[in-house]
Amino acid sequence: MSVAAHRRRPRCTATAALAALALGGCSVVTHRAPRPPPAPAAPPSAPPSAPVAPPSSVDVVPDAVPRAEPRSAHGNPPFYDVLGRRYYVLAAADGYIERGVASWYGPTFHGGNTSSGEPYDMYAMTAAHKTLPLPCFARVTNLRNGRSVVVRINDRGPFVANRLIDLSYTAAAKLDMIRDGTTLVEVKALTPGVPDNLTRSAASPPPVLYVQAGAFADAQNAERLLARLQAAGLSSAFIAAPLDGRSHLYRVRLGPIGSVAEFDQFTARLAALGIPDARLAID
Repeated sequence: MSVAAHRRRPRCTATAALAALALGGCSVVTHRAPRPPPAPAAPPSAPPSAPVAPPSSVDVVPDAVPRAEPRSAHGNPPFYDVLGRRYYVLAAADGYIERGVASWYGPTFHGGNTSSGEPYDMYAMTAAHKTLPLPCFARVTNLRNGRSVVVRINDRGPFVANRLIDLSYTAAAKLDMIRDGTTLVEVKALTPGVPDNLTRSAASPPPVLYVQAGAFADAQNAERLLARLQAAGLSSAFIAAPLDGRSHLYRVRLGPIGSVAEFDQFTARLAALGIPDARLAID
């Protein structure tokens, strides 16, 4: 894995390591949970939870299959702090859908513990997320090419600005994002037993993407933010009117954008203006 790929998901600093933690990775948890009990001994030839050997091709690795699982005893505190920011773990994954930037992590972390206490297997269909409960399942769709996979989320991260989800090597390879390292994605939580209705497919044209700086029920509030953005030189800012039957909000957006680099540039400028929670949006 390249040095650049390694930097996408920084692990613990020396300070954070001293605080280490129920979440695993870089998380500094306010209330530390006990470590998981030692796993029972297994035959040396077939440890039941050890990462498996590389597959002959990522294409032969099936997607994760959503199933009901108990909430993990590790990695699910009410909240935790990393690098000066507090994250609140969701009580449930039902109804979650978000768009943003996906990254991936691979050999450097292969075999190490995930936040749930399971070993990380870069060849499995898994992922890391900052706030979804562990474990849960999600469909991740590459918005640039329409490719889609289902992963089991069992880890925390990525703790890098503007990154939404960290995929295993195999999941990233199936989305065709290994070379670039990042891509724009949609993450939709799946509920076992509930039909998984695809929102995109490989045959669909790429959607038009925007950065959303805010959404307001009051049109005047949207106009004030728009004026502020335009005064700061963000000339592509505009107001998207409420959608009939779908939304009553006036959405202040910038764009369109076509790459992770453009998304990062816009969100950095918005953060400098005191708007830190801009998000990726599509119509």
